[in-house]
Amino acid sequence: QVQLVESGGGLVEPGGSLTLSCQASGYIFTNYGMAWFRRTPGKERELVASVTVSGDPYKILDSVKGRFTVSRDDAKSMTYLQMNNLKPEDTAVYECSPTWDYYSDPLRTTWGQGTQVTVAS
Repeated sequence: QVQLVESGGGLVEPGGSLTLSCQASGYIFTNYGMAWFRRTPGKERELVASVTVSGDPYKILDSVKGRFTVSRDDAKSMTYLQMNNLKPEDTAVYECSPTWDYYSDPLRTTWGQGTQVTVAS
């Protein structure tokens, strides 16, 4: 059974940093790319950043370029999203999903609660 558990969110002031983690299990982690998505009320889920099977960042949302970094640790089946210089518009629920390599469409069919990131003074 595929499981994806996100953690690391919280309340942070503008300009602050957070590192999100995604623990994957139930499938061969090294066969898939990984991606972070985020959602806010009234908006569609959007891709934030993706990483290939080989660990290379692939796609990244224009508005987070230079601030967010995606990485993976295959030994731990973990994916990370380092978020720096956070802005109020980054407030969202963040979720991870496996993807086909060099694709950014999520393969996840069931979404959980994700991890809430709130950027506010």
